[in-house]
Amino acid sequence: MLCWGSWANTQKLVQGQWRFELFYWDYVLGILLFALLGAFTLGSYGEGGRSFLQDLEQAEAANIRSALIGGVVFNLANILLTAAIAHAGMAVAFPLGIGLALIIGVVLNYVLASKGDPLLLFTGVTCVSVAIILNALAYRMHRGGNMDSRATGKWIVVSIIAGILMSTFYPFVAAGMDLSDFRTPAVGKMTPYTAFVIFALGIAVSNLFFNSFLMRRPLEGPPIAYSMYFRGPLRMHTVGLLGGAIWGLGNLFNLIAAGKAGPAISYGLGQGATLVAAVWGVFVWKEFQGGSKTVKFYITSMFLLFIIGLGLIIMAGN
Repeated sequence: MLCWGSWANTQKLVQGQWRFELFYWDYVLGILLFALLGAFTLGSYGEGGRSFLQDLEQAEAANIRSALIGGVVFNLANILLTAAIAHAGMAVAFPLGIGLALIIGVVLNYVLASKGDPLLLFTGVTCVSVAIILNALAYRMHRGGNMDSRATGKWIVVSIIAGILMSTFYPFVAAGMDLSDFRTPAVGKMTPYTAFVIFALGIAVSNLFFNSFLMRRPLEGPPIAYSMYFRGPLRMHTVGLLGGAIWGLGNLFNLIAAGKAGPAISYGLGQGATLVAAVWGVFVWKEFQGGSKTVKFYITSMFLLFIIGLGLIIMAGN
């Protein structure tokens, strides 16, 4: 949750100096490199379980394909979310996009593996839903005088589309793993380390198409040439790689946790990143600075409902 809610700070560090499309190449590379690092270290050494290469060799094609599809779906969602963060801010894009992903994703993952108390789980999701609505209201009220309604609505819509897509990637990855036993998974199934590498490959390959298209037909601003990426300073590339590694660490822990907590609770808590991102956006990046009393009331209520909702999701797993 902390990693998924914090990686976008790396994008904020280069905002205005480095287009999000250029940042995103390094971000994706950071995810892939971290996935490989995890697979060849923690995923290959220890007292029990299959090593990464052994696990990859015995994995069935259907399970590999499922994790690859998960990477493609995630990448399309995340590239839209990254664009929304760049233009609307963390305090807006994350609660709308990832919050919506939490709501839909928890339902889908609970259908996949019904672990946890459904009453507590879905009451928590309802609290998060209301928090998202309050965030959208605060955004419209605060930014309404600073930008036209078409621009405001555009990035809200982009965040919502990203959230809907984001809610669907996790079941694809989970389907390729044996959630009942990560030490000795069923033949043909993958460990979290292997599934993460395949997932990351799906992200990297699809990015050649998705990000190339956005560079030619950007959501905002002029088209970008590939040469601009290679002319970028080392600092810019390093920040993007760091962002991908931070997200990757959170994703690896999330997949490992799914074996005990179940995919619905693991995914739901991971998407509590919305709360973490909102804290960064409101208190560090000051994205609602100068807001009216009503805006501040909405933001305060949003935080309270997020905390209550996440607390109920945690209780659902006990």
